[in-house]
Amino acid sequence: MTIASPTDPAAAPVPSPIQQPSPSPFLSISHLVKDFDGTRAVNDVSVDIGKGEIFALLGSSGCGKSTLLRMLAGFETPTSGRIMLAGQDIADVPPHERPINMMFQSYALFPHLSVWDNVAFGLRRDGLPKDEVATRVEQMLALVQMTAYGKRKPHQLSGGQQQRVALVRSLAKRPQLLLLDEPLGALDRKLRERTQIELVAIIEQVGVTCVMVTHDQAEAMSMATRIAVMSEGRILQVGPPGQIYETPNCRFVADFIGSVNLFDGTVVANGAEQLLVESSQCRFSISGATRELRTGAAVSVAVRPEKVGLQPAAPTAEQHADGTDSNCVEGTIVTIAYFGNETRYHVQLAGGMEIKVARTNAARHDGAGLQRGQRVFAWWDGADAVVLTS
Repeated sequence: MTIASPTDPAAAPVPSPIQQPSPSPFLSISHLVKDFDGTRAVNDVSVDIGKGEIFALLGSSGCGKSTLLRMLAGFETPTSGRIMLAGQDIADVPPHERPINMMFQSYALFPHLSVWDNVAFGLRRDGLPKDEVATRVEQMLALVQMTAYGKRKPHQLSGGQQQRVALVRSLAKRPQLLLLDEPLGALDRKLRERTQIELVAIIEQVGVTCVMVTHDQAEAMSMATRIAVMSEGRILQVGPPGQIYETPNCRFVADFIGSVNLFDGTVVANGAEQLLVESSQCRFSISGATRELRTGAAVSVAVRPEKVGLQPAAPTAEQHADGTDSNCVEGTIVTIAYFGNETRYHVQLAGGMEIKVARTNAARHDGAGLQRGQRVFAWWDGADAVVLTS
């Protein structure tokens, strides 16, 4: 269980983002700030990224992630702060002199050039010998299985094929750092899911360090080795996808990543092994090590929908050690949505609050037989709840 550090709303601080310690980061961003006409788009961002990582900047529109990426590329000049790449401060280095390439959401392929010439364009601009250009272009096209399409123009390719051409054009110059701006945003959902796997395999095969910007949490979770969740110009939390999802450090991260049930409550007891929280919906008995929280402290409790059991009868002692005394609520099913792999239920509690429950459809025929309007018990294990103080 994770308990976030308390914050002072008046001062508007944010929870301390947790990073993996890195003795010699490949990319180090220190206290980076960017102001636009009195508006702070990036607010004191610091983060270290290791060599070979696929690092995702995740957040909603306007959170500052694209501005941060553009500062890494050199398209925006920081108001203050440092950007260290392989030990060199590049904050004032012009874009064309940085060992960095950026792939845009639109792919920005030259429509009048063939696939082959699109990939060769940057190499020719750098003055590489013809033989070396030819060798590297063929290597890049072979990497993404596009050799047979070398003579085609971009408009003759599918969206996924254009995306692969744009990627290898970015990789052809062998940059030290690859920047991806919403790399799969132009693809339909099914193609995007398939391309995510291909893209990660290519980046890992080449061995380039990658920073990607996305507002798609599923994309970040499936592609990145670590994620930084951003809001209002700040990084709220940094960590591997599993850590971000299972142990969010604040309400925003818990609510932004995936789906979650959030209960407001008050600490009524904090023992060595159990933290007791009282809310208007139920009493929470939360197991695991906790930081010191005083009795009477206002907290939120987060429970993921897939952690919640749902059934018509009260849970038995064999199912749920706490019975109905803790970590259990009673309500009425108000909506049922079938998604093939899972079914999602909305259960309305006595006070009007609705909680979400997700059940995996492991069997072809669901034996639960739950119906809209039915009275049910929803319950969860105390170890599956996360306590948040901000």
